[in-house]
Amino acid sequence: MDILLFLGITLVSLVLITLLRREYKEYAVLLSAVVGAAIMLRLVGRLAELITAFTYLAEKAQIDSDYLSTIFKVMGVAYLAGFGGQICRDADENALALKLELAGKIIILFMAVPVMVAILEIVLRIF
Repeated sequence: MDILLFLGITLVSLVLITLLRREYKEYAVLLSAVVGAAIMLRLVGRLAELITAFTYLAEKAQIDSDYLSTIFKVMGVAYLAGFGGQICRDADENALALKLELAGKIIILFMAVPVMVAILEIVLRIF
C-alpha cells in the first residue's frame, strides 16, 4: 500500500525536520519542500490513471473535452497553490502563503469563466 510508504517517509522526514529546525531552520524548510515534492512526483502515475478514467467517462457522456481539460487545470492550480502555501507556512511566511492562495483562487475564477458561460447558455436555452 502506497499510504504506508508515504507515512514512513513522512514520519522519518518529520523527525529530521524537527532536529534541523533547532539549528538550521532554512534546511528544515528545504527538506520539507523536497519531501513534499517527492511525494507529489510519486503520485503522478496515479493521477495519470485518474485523468485517463475521467477522460473515458467524459467521452461516454459526450461531454466537451475542453470542459474536462479546464477542470483538470483548475484542480492542478488548486493543489499547487495549496502546496506552495504550506511550504510558505513551514517557513513562517503566513502572509506570503495567503497571497499565493489568493492568486490561485483568482486564477481558478478566470479559468472557470468559460464553463460558467456555457452553463448559463444552457440554462437560458431551457427557459
